[in-house]
Amino acid sequence: MSNDDQYGGGHGEVGGTGQTRTRLPDSPSDPYGPTRRPPRTARSLVTVVGVVVLLIAAIAFANQSPDTPATEASDTPPTASSTAPTGTTPVTEKNGGVPSGFAQDQQGAQSAAANYAVALGSDGMFNSARRRAIVDAIAEEGSRTKLQSGFDADYSAGLLAQIGLTKDGLAPAGSTFVNRTVPAGTKVKNFAGGSASVDVWCIGMFGLTGEKSTRPVTNGWFTISMTLKWNGSDWKVVDTSQKDGPTPVSGDIPVSTSDEIGSAVTEFGGFTYAR
Repeated sequence: MSNDDQYGGGHGEVGGTGQTRTRLPDSPSDPYGPTRRPPRTARSLVTVVGVVVLLIAAIAFANQSPDTPATEASDTPPTASSTAPTGTTPVTEKNGGVPSGFAQDQQGAQSAAANYAVALGSDGMFNSARRRAIVDAIAEEGSRTKLQSGFDADYSAGLLAQIGLTKDGLAPAGSTFVNRTVPAGTKVKNFAGGSASVDVWCIGMFGLTGEKSTRPVTNGWFTISMTLKWNGSDWKVVDTSQKDGPTPVSGDIPVSTSDEIGSAVTEFGGFTYAR
């Protein structure tokens, strides 16, 4: 897992061309023509309009016929791949501060992946002790050492210094470090036996608040892919990777001040996610 897998974002440009339609003036009437039309033309026009009105009325009457069958609403529940929520209540247990105790089905695997994405995309990953607690809580036993080593290499002392953090992953005085991941949706790619492959589409916020910050808080869209294994009581992570997008077009919304972002991050808590 590289540093590019953990941080970054994309910017899109939207372009287009406009077309102008010019309407030419109508041809002028003949100044030497008759000043009034024959009365017969007016009577013909009235006749045509009357026929059209009667035809429209006949069509409307036919459409109101009781013989037309009504389309009944479907009672078929959403499929497993539907974006509709399952309505399942989020889990209440936690392991090392990370939600745990998910069901041994596709819904449970998706819920586990969403909550694990939040933990792996949190500011706690920049502190060695908290990072190890997070990985211990979510990793499959046989993959724990490999995952720990990979994340320790990703969140190196050099990276922390580059961002502007202390060796403990803390922001300098007068600043707030922001690293938060919010799942937008989940998708099961494979599900068989005691294993599952789940994609989690996310939006993330990353940066430092403060007037002197050289890395302002930005947002980016990315997809986290997880391979999960059932250990007999819960889903655990075997492997994880990340790629950019899908990224929607940014709206014309004014950017908030650094103080507003810092306050929002400290005042708004996160969620426990259920598919």
